Amino acid sequence: MKKKLLLIIALSGFYTAHSQILISLIFGDKLNSEYIEFGLEGGANFSYLANLDDTKMNSGFNLGFYFDFLMKKNPKWMINTGVLVKSPMGAKDLDVYSLNNETLDTSFEGGHVNRELRYFNIPVLLKYRFKNNIYFKAGPELGVRAKAFDMFTKEIDGQELTYKHKIKDEVNFLDAGFTVGTGYHLMKGHGMNIGVTYYMGLVPVMKGDGPDIYNRSLYLNVGIPIGKGKAERKAAEKKAAEIQVIQTP
Repeated sequence: MKKKLLLIIALSGFYTAHSQILISLIFGDKLNSEYIEFGLEGGANFSYLANLDDTKMNSGFNLGFYFDFLMKKNPKWMINTGVLVKSPMGAKDLDVYSLNNETLDTSFEGGHVNRELRYFNIPVLLKYRFKNNIYFKAGPELGVRAKAFDMFTKEIDGQELTYKHKIKDEVNFLDAGFTVGTGYHLMKGHGMNIGVTYYMGLVPVMKGDGPDIYNRSLYLNVGIPIGKGKAERKAAEKKAAEIQVIQTP
């Protein structure tokens, strides 16, 4: 039952993520309230594959949206979740392997391979914000595989020869692990967040009987609330109207 629930959540994130980004830009003020902060999040990430020796870190950009659900009894504690729609992982400079094609094998002999893995990442983190607006967060994270391919590259006579080999069927559909992070919540601009998080995958990336390799990724992100200022003004106007009604004889 638990596995079915995780799959439903993952599929939901997979098929609705792009549309939700657009909806969030239009209706951001509707999604923000006194105990909910909603916004867009993005930045740079640096990933590698643990247990895959002699490879280099893969860098890229990520983009998504986030929710902070504040606990009413103690707003310093909150649940931080959302979806990273674009979240590249993988590693660079893997050893060239056979493609079972004599022409391709000959063409890329002596070249290198970059493994590109694309996921929709869904964190569910417990977050605590101190009085000085520094915060810490930690918790599980689920990844839904979107694309996976090895990019073969070799330079020949000053020209770069490339071949994209799809490995989607060789990569597990779901990835899961643990995320920890810290950052600072700016008061100016209705609470922009600047932070760093680290994801440690606990599920083997590849299928089959080979050595278990795991996703690792460091994120440098900025979170920008969407429509929070407008939502706060509406809440203040509503409260003022209620006070005026009470005071009217």
